[in-house]
Amino acid sequence: MAGGGGMVEGALAQGLPGMAAGKTPVEVNADQAIEWHQDVRAYVARGNASAKRGESTVYADVLTAYYREVPGKGNEVFQLVAEGSVRLVSPTQQVFGDRGVYDVDKQIAVVTGKALKLITTKDVVTARDSLEYYEARELTVARGDAVAVRGTDRMRADVLIGQLKKMPDGSTQMERIDGSGNVVVTTINDVAVSDKLIYSIADNVAVLIGNVKITRGDNQINGESAEMNMTTKVNRVIAGPNAGRVNGLLISGQKPEADGKAPPKPVDGKKP
Repeated sequence: MAGGGGMVEGALAQGLPGMAAGKTPVEVNADQAIEWHQDVRAYVARGNASAKRGESTVYADVLTAYYREVPGKGNEVFQLVAEGSVRLVSPTQQVFGDRGVYDVDKQIAVVTGKALKLITTKDVVTARDSLEYYEARELTVARGDAVAVRGTDRMRADVLIGQLKKMPDGSTQMERIDGSGNVVVTTINDVAVSDKLIYSIADNVAVLIGNVKITRGDNQINGESAEMNMTTKVNRVIAGPNAGRVNGLLISGQKPEADGKAPPKPVDGKKP
């Protein structure tokens, strides 16, 4: 049955990711209807629906807030579901997908669909399987052929985890990106592969771990771990304790730098 807009606004106020409960009102709009379904304990906004609180807004074809009855406290929303053309917008980021589910108790939002994308002021992140946001832990997770693009640099992995940081002005910025599984880092000069990735955004340095191979043109250097400085364009490949020496294949006429000094020698000690 159709219900009053005030009831829906009160419910959605508790359930929107990035929209903490408080006195700030939630503005809900829909082209077709705003409904209160008492039989399934849900509030539904249909047709180009939106729910805005402060500077954050959720858009979808249909927005549904499921609630439970708490003795002495009234109704309490425990899950918000956005379906169709989902878009989450805040001053610092936008998330796109086909379906979004926010668990209020666990403070976890999961967005799925065919064209998953997260856009911040400096990064674009895409994924095949899901984009997840863990509010209490300040983490974002991209799963399935996940790709993060920052300027001319590109990081790909089976899973990318972004560590967020609250800024003094109240905004949220990405502080670090971890990658695991089939890692590929591409810069304007190099292509690197490894098992794991740790990228410090403040330092603009990527640490690669496990079966590292860095290729620049026809040259390649291999090791157990490496540091790629995206600012200086200097790569430093390190041999592991049980992996032998650093190995390099250098083609005459090219001069890649492994540590900012001289190119590494091949394992057999012969000159290239």
